[in-house]
Amino acid sequence: MHHIFQSFIDRLSSASDTETLSASMVEAAAALDLTCFAYLSIAPRPGSAPQLISNYPSAWTAHYLQNRYERFDPVILQALDRPEPFEWGLGLGATTQSNPQRELFDEAARFGIRSGFTIPIHDTRGPVAAVTFAADERQPAFERCIGEHGRVLQLMAMYFHAHARRKLAPDRFVDGVSLSPREFECLEWTAQGKSAWEIGRILGISRRTASFHLDNAKAKLGVHSNCQAVARLVASRPMMQ
Repeated sequence: MHHIFQSFIDRLSSASDTETLSASMVEAAAALDLTCFAYLSIAPRPGSAPQLISNYPSAWTAHYLQNRYERFDPVILQALDRPEPFEWGLGLGATTQSNPQRELFDEAARFGIRSGFTIPIHDTRGPVAAVTFAADERQPAFERCIGEHGRVLQLMAMYFHAHARRKLAPDRFVDGVSLSPREFECLEWTAQGKSAWEIGRILGISRRTASFHLDNAKAKLGVHSNCQAVARLVASRPMMQ
């Protein structure tokens, strides 16, 4: 398991686009006998389209995004409502569903997506993304993998989200000050109480590099401490671009 996880982190660190990011997760998931995954990043602004990285059938993902299914997908709604990972599928989850929700599940089943394990990702702003490992049916191998490796899958989801956000996001602004994706990311993890060492572990960089990005962010913001930088970040939430 350690080898699989380390290889996953190494591939993430060298990934530069959605294809290589997806390939890193596909390889790690396949090593655990998980065939399908999807990463859905919630749009920060109402009405904006979410970002999806997955190896689901492209016909299904295109149809899903075109019809804005994330607005009433029961899996996504549950991920938005609670931070704990959960399993879903036949016999699991809510027993009452609307007609559009039942139709969504029926359509997904035709593409081999009938059950899964979803890991919500929340930060200080609330829900921001979800990572799902899906299966065609609830086979013993799938159940065993979730039972044995659920905690590792949570870590993989967190690492994937951190790298996807950094690699694909443009510069971010705090009180009109532009921070690089890495500077902003390190500052956000600091706001969640993470140390430079912990941030380094999450992002696959050294403690020294994490401190370097934090120092750059503080210099740009004109502050001298992490607490002051976090205060600027929190105060700018309603104004962030």
